[in-house]
Amino acid sequence: MSNTEAAPLLEPDIQEMPALGFGGDTLFANMHLAYEMLSAPMKALLDGLTAVHDGSIPWVQGYGYAPNDQEFAKNEHPVVIRHPETGRKTLYVNRGFTSHIKQLTRFESTALLEMLYRHIEMQQVLSCRVRWTPNTLVFWDNRCTQHHAVWDYFPLDRAGYRVSVVGERPAA
Repeated sequence: MSNTEAAPLLEPDIQEMPALGFGGDTLFANMHLAYEMLSAPMKALLDGLTAVHDGSIPWVQGYGYAPNDQEFAKNEHPVVIRHPETGRKTLYVNRGFTSHIKQLTRFESTALLEMLYRHIEMQQVLSCRVRWTPNTLVFWDNRCTQHHAVWDYFPLDRAGYRVSVVGERPAA
């Protein structure tokens, strides 16, 4: 396809909603605001710390096993990053991938991360909920937003399309 040709439109019947007609909503959390709502001493503690993000966590903790033939990425990122375009500070940890904070003992790291996760989960002002229907389109910036799929439709299926943009590595 040339640059001037339009991409074909997706047919609505390609998308699949749970047979119930609802379910599988997505929760989005504003991580700029999550950082800004922390106290000044907590921000001072978090600035400069780094955390390990481990791709095996969803498999091991979510499903109880990891496929033997698959390697999972592990990366170290600042706990607080700056958005590359706005410069705004953003809390950059999440329950789904962050295993520990490098500069702390395991006990300290676990306690601090659990506090941050609960802060994100309990502050309703941080979140919005998208109720999917056929042809719903949502844009979000993964650099400053967390998302969580609500799996309330098991054992039924849902399907959709996701397109991601590859960006730069997060920086403090």
